Amino acid sequence: MRDRKKLLLGLAPTRRFVFSAEEAARYKVLVEQKLKGWNVDFVNIDSVNKEGLLFERKHAAAAAELFKKAGVDAVFSPHVNFGTEEVVTQLARDVGKPFLLWGPRDESPLPDGQRLRDTQCGLFATANVLKKYGVPYSWIVNSRLDDPAFERGVTTFLSAVSAARSFLGARIGQVSTRPPNFYTVIVNEQDLLRRWGIEMAPIDLVVLTKKVLEMASSDARVKEEARAMRARVALKGVNDDALTRVAALKLFLSDWAEREELDAIAFKCHDDLPDALGIYPCFVNGELTTAGVPVTCETDIHGALSALLLQGAARWSTPPFFADLTVRHPTNDNAELLWHCGNFPHSLVKETNTAFLGTHFVIPPHRPGTGNFQIKGGDVTVARFDGVEGRYSLLVGHGRGTDGPFTLGTYLWMEVPDWPLWEERIVRGPYIHHVAGIHGKYAPALYEAARYIPGLAPDPVQPTAEEIGAWLRGHEEEEAP
Repeated sequence: MRDRKKLLLGLAPTRRFVFSAEEAARYKVLVEQKLKGWNVDFVNIDSVNKEGLLFERKHAAAAAELFKKAGVDAVFSPHVNFGTEEVVTQLARDVGKPFLLWGPRDESPLPDGQRLRDTQCGLFATANVLKKYGVPYSWIVNSRLDDPAFERGVTTFLSAVSAARSFLGARIGQVSTRPPNFYTVIVNEQDLLRRWGIEMAPIDLVVLTKKVLEMASSDARVKEEARAMRARVALKGVNDDALTRVAALKLFLSDWAEREELDAIAFKCHDDLPDALGIYPCFVNGELTTAGVPVTCETDIHGALSALLLQGAARWSTPPFFADLTVRHPTNDNAELLWHCGNFPHSLVKETNTAFLGTHFVIPPHRPGTGNFQIKGGDVTVARFDGVEGRYSLLVGHGRGTDGPFTLGTYLWMEVPDWPLWEERIVRGPYIHHVAGIHGKYAPALYEAARYIPGLAPDPVQPTAEEIGAWLRGHEEEEAP
């Protein structure tokens, strides 16, 4: 099985029977050099014909077979002169992967009046035929190789591909049922399976509890894991027995995720598990998330999918975190508290000397197992996948960490340009108080990812859809990503 963190791009440059074949060959090399410089893994079509270019129908069939055999995750067809639109579309349709459309901006006509490419004209033609065949695609504005728009377009497309791939066919571990009073996390499992191939892998709390207690008493790895936790984070109100069970729970979930090939876990974290094990799983949730398996609280399956989208968009460069939208900032009208009982990844901690693994400060009898720390600030992307009556959308926006009062649990105060606008969108939309967040700016990638997830409507707040489009076209609006 290929590393899910890596992407393989199918590179299929195209020319037309008219215009300069020599210029097309030159630009093919330049595009490949640029992608290599960005460490993009790709397979080209040099084995299809001596030019390594698409311009006849038979080339599309051969290139599609090549790309399928290689297992490409996406297709990029630079129009290195005008391009052959029906051949490109045939390839895009037959491969069935996200598709990127771009061509280099043309230079001035030659002194004798001839033109070498007419690339933009070819892009318009291919876009039209792609629409006729119902093939979704991303597009980079007609630009030069060194223009910011080209690099933005390629990197955003790759992040979008990664996000969509993380979502489609995801396998979610479901620990028990949803909490009885959490109607907010009701989902349609059949809808997820039928539309997007998303599977649930349930486990009963009775089984989990039994296995964790067995591991706590007999698995040699548990003692070492507990020692490692103690070395990384201070303990308050957490005795050795409790820490042992925390360590055992982490190892059980890690083993289960590997065995069942889980992409994420939705956990019923209260009240049954704390009653049975005497601990909360919050800190463990963050540990699994850091390891690449996001864990969401209160059996929030849609929240787990939101986290997977963000993790994919960031291409595993940093872990996501799962938060409640809790309270508005006491003095900053455009800031909000992103908080949860103690589940943010400890790897994101802002100040290690004040962080601690402690007891749940909200729910009595205040059992141990919760992280207590603020995470680092900077740019943050927030997302929420949700739906009602079969209509699904993806709320997405950018914020930035800001100063705010200390609180227990794990938290980040986030500032946005217009919080009341966010609040209105959440209240009027199909969304709930749970969101996933990640450091960095990934709204453009998630906006593009929705093109490749049938039936999912992007719902950007700030930046708006117009601002995202302007940024991808090379503009530098103040509020753009």
